[in-house]
Amino acid sequence: MKEQNIVVVGATGIVGRTLVRVLEERRFPTRELRLVAGARSAGWALPFRGRETGVAGLREDVFDGTDVAFFCAGGDVSGEWIPRVRDRCRLVIDLSSVFRMEPGVPLVVPEVNGEDIDAFGSNVIANPNCSTVPLVMALKPLHEAFTVRRVTVSTYQAVSGAGQQGIDQLERELCGEEHGTMKFPHPIADNCLPHVDVFLEDGYTKEEHKVINEVRKILHDDSIRVAPTCVRVPVHNCHSESVNIELENPASLADVRELLAATPGVIVQDDPGRDLYPLARVASGRDEVFVGRLRVDPSVEHGIALWIVSDNLRKGAGTNAVQVAERWLKNVDD
Repeated sequence: MKEQNIVVVGATGIVGRTLVRVLEERRFPTRELRLVAGARSAGWALPFRGRETGVAGLREDVFDGTDVAFFCAGGDVSGEWIPRVRDRCRLVIDLSSVFRMEPGVPLVVPEVNGEDIDAFGSNVIANPNCSTVPLVMALKPLHEAFTVRRVTVSTYQAVSGAGQQGIDQLERELCGEEHGTMKFPHPIADNCLPHVDVFLEDGYTKEEHKVINEVRKILHDDSIRVAPTCVRVPVHNCHSESVNIELENPASLADVRELLAATPGVIVQDDPGRDLYPLARVASGRDEVFVGRLRVDPSVEHGIALWIVSDNLRKGAGTNAVQVAERWLKNVDD
């Protein structure tokens, strides 16, 4: 593949730093890497391919001659800057929620709906929510084989999903410190908060609505009923999910296990007799989606229950975005 000029906006944040590491680990063909961040990051430099790469301020001319721009700086920055600079870039990949539900913008997990990169004909591609990504990785093969009618999902979301401030709050509380910036509305150590993002009028949070809407868009099926509850837990990294799926057609556990095991990017860990099931401490730092605790859900006809764990900073964000760029570049080269 031809080498590309890359811009990473929000490079000094926890997602931006992860994405830069993934670019290096996956040997993404990079001619020039331009790192961009806000004024507070003045003087920063990040390692890339054995050298320290300086961080620039956010200006329009930074994007001149850009092949791929990754936006990792949050919704406010994406909403303001992507419309201003998209014509200067061949491809923009946005990791915020701003463009996810825009009709003309593809929302892509490459293993699930990579074909949408070409089908939408847009040079802006949205990266899904870090809870949606592992969920649709497990749902896609089951939907194709048996048709998913309804999904009930409870997420157990790590503090890293709230950025460095989330990690810092947990670390302070674990050390017994009571002072400092509160990222969450309550202490997170020794606690579980059924509150991720802001509450809306219907009693669901914005995060929960993201899961509902994004699952339907990625799987191209608005008839799928999704009932989410999103919970923040005192885990540093990796989101876990308890999922109950109602299928249209009968499926044996053997069929489900075989389908999931054959799905690219999914690892099945399902041997409770040996205490083998997905764990955050195992998934952290990995790009795969781990699935286990497979069992029949007896409360509905054709019901399946399972447990999912995935690194929210990697497959839920940085790795998925780089995989989107890889898929796009392969299509362009072909």
